[in-house]
Amino acid sequence: MDVACSANISSSFSTSSSRNHRFHQCKRCACHIYKLIGNQTVVGFAFLGLGMWLRFSDNTRAVFHVQELSSSAFVMGVTVLIALGAVMLFVVIFGDYGACSEKRCALQVFSVLLAILATAVVVVGVLANSKRDEVGMKLTEFYGTLYLIYVDSQDPGIAVTLTFIHNALHCCGATGVSIIELVQKTCPEPDGFLEHLKMPSCPGVIVDVFNSKAPMMMGIFIGTGVLLMTAMICALVLLNQLKNAHQERTVYYSNVY
Repeated sequence: MDVACSANISSSFSTSSSRNHRFHQCKRCACHIYKLIGNQTVVGFAFLGLGMWLRFSDNTRAVFHVQELSSSAFVMGVTVLIALGAVMLFVVIFGDYGACSEKRCALQVFSVLLAILATAVVVVGVLANSKRDEVGMKLTEFYGTLYLIYVDSQDPGIAVTLTFIHNALHCCGATGVSIIELVQKTCPEPDGFLEHLKMPSCPGVIVDVFNSKAPMMMGIFIGTGVLLMTAMICALVLLNQLKNAHQERTVYYSNVY
């Protein structure tokens, strides 16, 4: 009798400990998914908002209606921004719904989308590294289109975009010469005395960045892919825990009733 009682108590403690472990594991996975969702929401809205602005702004809309420019780097770049932002927000919707409401179907879709997105990110990183010269020239062309549109229209949305590019690359316009540069307002603060006279020009900096730092950028893409795969694994773990919890409830109620 005592032996059986002790066995039951031991089994009860073991089951309770196992459930607590699964609960904490599930909680950690959910927290990781929430962090990814938060970051991806911000980036997705930024990409989609910028892409929509560049697509439908009065100053850039005409570019998309010119047949000769339909395959230009600017049109392709804006299309990629819109598509990428929309896909990221689409993934966020399933992840948020699945993690918050514990819906296994939504988590399954979220896992599949993350796997596709992670694979695409890694492939893009590898291709960008192998075709660094072509990518550098396309981005230079994209920057040149933004530059010309801003000089012609002084569009505030393009001004924000140019300011971000100039600060990220620490360059200034097409010439870099402060006296004659037409987009001086969007340039970063000079670092030294010589940069008050002339800063690096952005077309040259863009090409140099892709020639010299292409492996590092590929590493960033691959690292992003690994983070997405980690979130996918967490979603699968959470999915498995929900499945086990559902099975335990089913067994419990079948025994009780």
